[in-house]
Formats: sequence, structure tokens, C-alpha cells
Amino acid sequence: MRDKLSCFSENAVNVSHPSCSSYANTACVSPSLSPSVQNAVTSLYKITLSTTKKQFLVTVAWCKNHYAQGLSIKFGDDPSTSFRLNTNSRLFRKKKGSKVFESPESSKMEIIWDLSRAKYDATGPEPVDGFYILVMVDSEIGLILGDMGEEAMTKKFKTSTPVSKVSLISRQEHYSGSSTLYSTKAQFSDTGISHNIVIRCSGENEGLKHPVLSVSIDTKTVIRVKRLQWNFRGNQTIFVDGLLVDLMWDVHDWFFNNLSSRYAVFMFRTRSGMDSRLWLEEKLVQKEQEKVEFSLLIYACKTS
Repeated sequence: MRDKLSCFSENAVNVSHPSCSSYANTACVSPSLSPSVQNAVTSLYKITLSTTKKQFLVTVAWCKNHYAQGLSIKFGDDPSTSFRLNTNSRLFRKKKGSKVFESPESSKMEIIWDLSRAKYDATGPEPVDGFYILVMVDSEIGLILGDMGEEAMTKKFKTSTPVSKVSLISRQEHYSGSSTLYSTKAQFSDTGISHNIVIRCSGENEGLKHPVLSVSIDTKTVIRVKRLQWNFRGNQTIFVDGLLVDLMWDVHDWFFNNLSSRYAVFMFRTRSGMDSRLWLEEKLVQKEQEKVEFSLLIYACKTS
């Protein structure tokens, strides 16, 4: 096991320990550069009830464009249990309230929200503070979102109200703009910390003969792909918080698509179960038999 780990680590970048990094421990972004605009975020959560152990998938999506800004919540794939809210419409001002659904399996879902004091970042569709969203499933507290969520839960429910186990399964982020600089945050496990992620494609206008792709996590460069037009697809394995994370990129359309809007895809995906056990030392293997994988997908639309 240890021999396999040491062999594998030669080609993996460890974010937690600068001495293990294959690249310079410096930020890859100039302060004068402006990142592309984030216009949609979709998060998929898995809720496991503490009483019956039933599991539910909840999708929470935020979007923003020139005409509207809104929120949608969906339980599973059933369209009858979807909820939509236009947060900046002059005609629809119900930024605080609740709604009850019933699933085909006779489970009762309730959404309680307050976005009346929500503050938004100019570059993204999600509120940054001053809001809460609570999701109840069969009288259990299933999901708590927002900086005011814990306070609202304390005021609205008894201390004996059961709380479900929740895990973030995936997060999709959509960006658009002429810039090829993308900045976001990600937490790769339920017990991990939030990491700053920056993706940047440098071009000839910056004095480079060939485009170069750089990805950094917490200012540490984890990959640097030269001659990107010929290495437009690839993958690299990195260590983050003791986890193996596969980093994959596909920027083919940036170079070989003549449309005015060209997409690239970047994905960070953690390994779990037997995949992790093959490489991690015994002390890093959790006692839990079921580990929840997490994936971050970034869709980058480059406009001419």
C-alpha cells in the first residue's frame, strides 16, 4: 500500500503541502485582470432522513441574466415538486414565504425562504448574505442555506426537531464573457475547508507564443498546460485535504469552433470507496464504508 502511494504521488500535486507541489508556489493571476461573469449555479444535494433513512435529491439553482435573476428548487425528477422564484421582478415581490409539496411517495416537503434582505455580488447570481432557505422533508430539517439559516431554524423549530444528514453531491457553474479568467470556491468534502480556485488561459496578447492553461488552488499552481491548442483535453490528479481529486479539462471548442460563443469544460471530481483505498495510506481511509463523491463542473463560455 505504501509503495503504491509513494509511486503514485510522484505524478500527483499535493495542495495541502507546498513542498510537494510540482509548480511554483505563487498566484497565477494579475490583480489587474477581471474574471468572467458567473451567470448560473446549480447545486445537487443528497438528504438522508435520520428516522427512516430514506434518501432524497434536491437541486438548488440560481441564475442571472440581463432580464431576470431567480431561484429554483426541485425534488428529484418530479416536475410537480419544483419551485421557482424571480428575485428581482417588479411584478412578483414574494421574497419571503413558504410552500408545501407532496411527492409521489407521499413524502411532505416544505420550503421556507426569506430573501427580502439578501445582498448579491455583482459578478454572481447567488446571494452572499442576509438570507436563508430551509427545506423540510417529512417534518425533518433537510437543508439549511444562507448565513441566517441557523438563526431562523432556532426561532421556527423546537430543539427536538430531527435534522437530516445532507451532502453536496455536485455543483455546476456557468460563466460567460471575453475573459478567460474564472474564479470560484469549492469544498471537496463535508468536513473540509473552502478552497479558492482560479482557472486562467493566457494568450499571445500577453507576450506568450502559445496559449497556456493554469489552474491554482489557494494560490498554489496545480497544473500548467503549455501549447494548449494541441493539449486541449487532458487530466491531472491532485491531493486536496487528503483526498484524491481528478482535474479534467476540455477546451477544444475554444480553438476549433467558429461560433461566436465557444464553450470549455473543467471538472474537479473526488474519488471515494475502492478508488481511494488503492492509493491512500490506511490512516487517511475513513471508517465510513460509504463516502460521498463530489464534483465541480465549470462551463466557460468564451465570447468573441
